[in-house]
Amino acid sequence: MKTIIVIPARMASTRFPNKPMAMINKKPMIAHVWEKAQEANLGKVLVACCEKEVFECIQSFGGEAILTDPKIPSGTDRIYAALENDKEFELYDSIINLQGDMPLIDTKSILTVNKIFSQGYDISTLVTSFSSDSEKENKNITKAKVKWIKKNNIGEAIDFYKIRKSNDEDFVYHHVGIYCFSPASLKKFINLNQTTKEKELKLEQMRAIENNITIGVGYVNNVAISVDTIEDLVQLEMQIKKNE
Repeated sequence: MKTIIVIPARMASTRFPNKPMAMINKKPMIAHVWEKAQEANLGKVLVACCEKEVFECIQSFGGEAILTDPKIPSGTDRIYAALENDKEFELYDSIINLQGDMPLIDTKSILTVNKIFSQGYDISTLVTSFSSDSEKENKNITKAKVKWIKKNNIGEAIDFYKIRKSNDEDFVYHHVGIYCFSPASLKKFINLNQTTKEKELKLEQMRAIENNITIGVGYVNNVAISVDTIEDLVQLEMQIKKNE
């Protein structure tokens, strides 16, 4: 199985400017994510960025990066922009979209999303259980509603949102921001217009849901902290110190 892991990254986050270059244990966040992708040992790892600082950072660690247009609307669109001129694009069996803000992502999660994709879905992703009520209330945490289909922790996503719905508690999980595509499903996804809900919720996965593109879901026991704000970074640093 020929796999590539692509990490989209941009510095212009409204909630956390310059996020990819935020230092964690004297190393930029994007470098931590790149190293985790390398550890999964699935194939080529590429960082799709739009700033020279990130490009040069990855190169300094011996990695491969490509500059893309900063106006690209989503991480998945950025991944396609990075790969569309790759002569091997159509030869990949799976293309993993690994978010650049999960520096503690477990390599097992990367392997799991690839395994779920092999079950025949257009796209695959991961979920885990909420660790507390405060997580459910946190508007920065994406929630995924899942219809479980098989006994071996495989399901299908039917909705995503950020603001907790009081009447929709069953089969709702903490979404883990990692995806797997085929070249065909990636091309189909990016050729669709952004949907109303995607724009409203700022969740690109709604483009798939609203266009009947299937999203297979795998369950994992642990979730890496996704760094969306400076407060998340402080929490992550506390977790690192606790584990030392």
